[in-house]
Amino acid sequence: MKLSTRLTQIAEQIPAGSRLADIGSDHGLLPVYAVRQGLVTEAIAGEVNQGPLDAAQRQVNEAGLGHVIQPRLGNGLAVLEPGEVDVITIAGMGGALIVTILSEGIAKLAGVSRLILQPNVGEEFVRRWLLEQGWYLSSEQILEEDGRTYEILAADRLENAKQQNEELYRTRVLEGEQGLSVSLSVTELVQFGPYLLDGADPVFCEKWQQEILKLEKVKASVERSDNDESRLKAAALQQQIKLVKEVLACLPKDKL
Repeated sequence: MKLSTRLTQIAEQIPAGSRLADIGSDHGLLPVYAVRQGLVTEAIAGEVNQGPLDAAQRQVNEAGLGHVIQPRLGNGLAVLEPGEVDVITIAGMGGALIVTILSEGIAKLAGVSRLILQPNVGEEFVRRWLLEQGWYLSSEQILEEDGRTYEILAADRLENAKQQNEELYRTRVLEGEQGLSVSLSVTELVQFGPYLLDGADPVFCEKWQQEILKLEKVKASVERSDNDESRLKAAALQQQIKLVKEVLACLPKDKL
């Protein structure tokens, strides 16, 4: 079985010997691959719609893995019982939806030691939820595939997560050329991603250069109105554009 680069990198974050729940499994590709690679001993493929569930069941049956992978129909973490798995993957949906799934099913996270989350947009919502709920963001990856940029966030339940998070999100200062510097608090680090910022690569830089273009387009649209609310929104957008430009300007030139 050949997975996409995105799913392969998600699979690489699964500790060997895990019991996996893949929420929004979409054909069950990840659970089947994870079992075949010896990463998981058993898995649940959760789907909210019957069509994708049937596709996942066919995939499992064709792989001959019905004894260790259970496709289940249900909304989010409703497909699980507390303590049933120790790793959960949720990939290919918006960050706000991922947060809703986790929040609504928070009781089902009992016994779960790792979350592997791949939001298509709204990554900052996921980081903020993990921080507020006491999960330690242990790794971040960014990749481009088929013209789209994806971020993969892995978080662990640690006894000293509060201390670890305080260190991870400690205010840091980026320094560029000609005295340019920018201070990043927890708010900005949640937005950009602390590990992605530290290891900023061309994919990261391209993502945020494209974000500047989007923000400028929205700002131009807002400025067509001269009411107070529009002026305030335009000013906030300008501040955001300024921040992103300063961050990019403070990165090493070989990253741009």
